[in-house]
Amino acid sequence: MKYAAIVIGLSSGGMNAIKKLLYALPSGFPVPIVIVQHLGSRSDSTWISNLDQNSNLQVKEADEKETIIKGRVYIAPPNYHLLIEKDKTFSLTIGEKVNFARPSIDLLFESAADAYTHSLIGVVLTGSNHDGANGLKRIQEKGGFILVEDPLTAEAPGMPSSAIALTKPDRVLPLEELIKELIGMVQNN
Repeated sequence: MKYAAIVIGLSSGGMNAIKKLLYALPSGFPVPIVIVQHLGSRSDSTWISNLDQNSNLQVKEADEKETIIKGRVYIAPPNYHLLIEKDKTFSLTIGEKVNFARPSIDLLFESAADAYTHSLIGVVLTGSNHDGANGLKRIQEKGGFILVEDPLTAEAPGMPSSAIALTKPDRVLPLEELIKELIGMVQNN
């Protein structure tokens, strides 16, 4: 299998983007997806339950030491950094905020790049700061594939623009085309 996991980071405007992406994925999607969405530290998991009910895949909040299973979608809990260990389990930490955020997209991406190396796809979608750019750079350095939402079509262009400025994305696409690209890449795995 060429790709073993997908990591996605998003912030401002992310709820609309993640709904479009998850609702478009077919049942039986063969790789796990791990998502950091910047939210307030007091957010509850109602939105995750809603995604789970309306998606073809199981969507859940990631738990400490949970083993990552293909075909599932995991979302970082509010106010915790979500890391992927080399044995493909999760670690949750309450370290300092990174890029003013906890969970940090960069920390997830960097740990995922170390765990999955060349078999990882990293995706940065809409957002207002520059979180995710350094993590995408690490994914690229480890031989992974990186996709960035076109800043011109993103609700908030800051994160995609920062990612493009720091890396050479394999693809920069409007959200709908990016979703089709992801599905095609994984189905042709």
